Amino acid sequence: MEDRELKQQKFQARLDEWKAELDRVKAHAKHDTAEARLELNKRIEELEARIEEGKAKLRELADASDDAWHTLKEGVEKSWDSLKSAIREATDKLKK
Repeated sequence: MEDRELKQQKFQARLDEWKAELDRVKAHAKHDTAEARLELNKRIEELEARIEEGKAKLRELADASDDAWHTLKEGVEKSWDSLKSAIREATDKLKK
């Protein structure tokens, strides 16, 4: 399997992991106070939007020409790092 396919699979696996983590955050939020749920729900909505952006980037990668793929891959990696940090921050807040 070529590098491109492996990278796309890796990105998809990350998205799946983050979606599962977000689902766990949602489930846990149901047990918080109303005030905490309001704050967490706002963050969840933001993260869901970011995950959707990640899905769009992944589709863009899949459709890209070989030349454009390398440039897009770098942008997707940066987006992934940002999304990973946002999800980690949300789950850390939940643990407090």
